[in-house]
Amino acid sequence: MELCKKPDLAAEVALGPVLDFDFDAAILFSDLLFPLEALGMGLEYTERGPQLGWKLDQMTRLKLRDIEEAWPNLLFQGEAVRKTRQLLPADKSLIGFVGGPWTLFVYAVEGTHKHALKAIKELSLFAGFCETLVPLLIRNIELQLLGGAEIVMIFDTAAGELPPDVFKAEVVPQLETLAHKFPAKLGYYSKGTNRDHLNHSLFTEAGWAGIGVDHKWDLREAFDLFPRGFVQGNFDQTLLLSNPGELKRSLKDFLDPLLKTDRTGWICGLGHGVLPTTPEENVRMLVNTVREVLR
Repeated sequence: MELCKKPDLAAEVALGPVLDFDFDAAILFSDLLFPLEALGMGLEYTERGPQLGWKLDQMTRLKLRDIEEAWPNLLFQGEAVRKTRQLLPADKSLIGFVGGPWTLFVYAVEGTHKHALKAIKELSLFAGFCETLVPLLIRNIELQLLGGAEIVMIFDTAAGELPPDVFKAEVVPQLETLAHKFPAKLGYYSKGTNRDHLNHSLFTEAGWAGIGVDHKWDLREAFDLFPRGFVQGNFDQTLLLSNPGELKRSLKDFLDPLLKTDRTGWICGLGHGVLPTTPEENVRMLVNTVREVLR
């Protein structure tokens, strides 16, 4: 919590991986749950992970702060972005982020986003929750863009918990509000979604900066489905736990099909981030191999 909320420290943490691994971009060091804390839901970090003070239901939704009361509690993120941009080399990009409305709703209801059983049961609360949450996210995105972020990613780690038809009916309208507010300035990453979820004009034709996909996607399919902007992803992060020989073979299997593919706009990355206990030397092997093979 202290690392996130003290901008000088957040900037130092964000800079570290860029200096160490020579990544092409840094991302704001923060947490996607801070908007829920700003809305009055409380937040602390324990050995069990992040814990909210209370969970959203029919009664507790009345306890949510209004946007004017909530908003000042997120100003530290704008300062963290500014500090990070000041420290970054000029040739490195800076990415901001917010949690997707559905993922934040799932966490508000469940206290986790590892499943969404109760959140789906309480789906009737989602639209009303977004009436408060989405305007707050808009202000948060504006804050990060003004601070120096080139784009802001929307991370929807619980999106794949919904069937495609429910996702399109309930979640897409909220995402449309954000995408239309910031044309070509937002990226969208969702975990566990497939072509049926994202085969929608909002993702294939609208003005996103780009779309991120997890490791279950065939990148060539993603290139075809999302012809505008970047496609980010998607080496399987669990393979970085392999021994060096196995990792080298996995990287070859991952990269070989792409040698004969139009990769315009591709941002190579992991499906869903670096897992705990991943050997740092394996991260270096990934970065170096991609640059050697595809230069």
